[in-house]
Amino acid sequence: MRATAYGVGVGPGDPELLSLKAVRLIRENRVIAVPGKDPRESVAYKIAVAAVPELAEKKLLAVHMPMVKDREKIAEAHREGAELLEEILDRGENVVYLTLGDPTVYCTFSYLQHILEADGYPVELVPAVPSFCAAAARLNLPLAEWDEPLHVIPAVHKTDAPLDQPGTYVLMKSASHMAEVKKLLRDSGRDVAAVENCGMENERIYRSAEEIPDDAGYFSLIIAKERHA
Repeated sequence: MRATAYGVGVGPGDPELLSLKAVRLIRENRVIAVPGKDPRESVAYKIAVAAVPELAEKKLLAVHMPMVKDREKIAEAHREGAELLEEILDRGENVVYLTLGDPTVYCTFSYLQHILEADGYPVELVPAVPSFCAAAARLNLPLAEWDEPLHVIPAVHKTDAPLDQPGTYVLMKSASHMAEVKKLLRDSGRDVAAVENCGMENERIYRSAEEIPDDAGYFSLIIAKERHA
């Protein structure tokens, strides 16, 4: 049986939300890949090691995934990252790649997965609690009820599209232009709440668009619910 690359979600921030399967795979495998230049400074690593202390004794593989817009540089980084994993797999060892949140939702591991699978390597995704579900739970807020649609939007780039569809909107990765996003939220007439650094020690909760600071951090997630008469 060929060695497998596991994309393992560690959830949004609370170590107690790690799945039993994630814990088992971290314990059973020697090589743990972590996004970033310094694995021990990675948010994903810090979450996982709090749940699985044995992780501190594992071989850590740094996989640098730069946050840039240059598509050529991004593609080059993805190829280099995939090759690092392939070196381990070619030795017959599994590799566990830790990722913040869930590996199926706006996850950088997806790009490595495409390359690995194209090169003929087995890949398995291990799900985790998505950040928007954890944030909704922290707010004690149902995301969707009855037949309400749920819209998950990566607001990483500026957007002026109105939030005018029925249902609930989840806005992810909007910190780089929060002032514009807040205006969009106010114009929508929706009930707004947000969680910054959900499940982490520096977590902050906001109950309106006005409460959200313009300099809110990268891990800020906004939920905008439709008002019903």
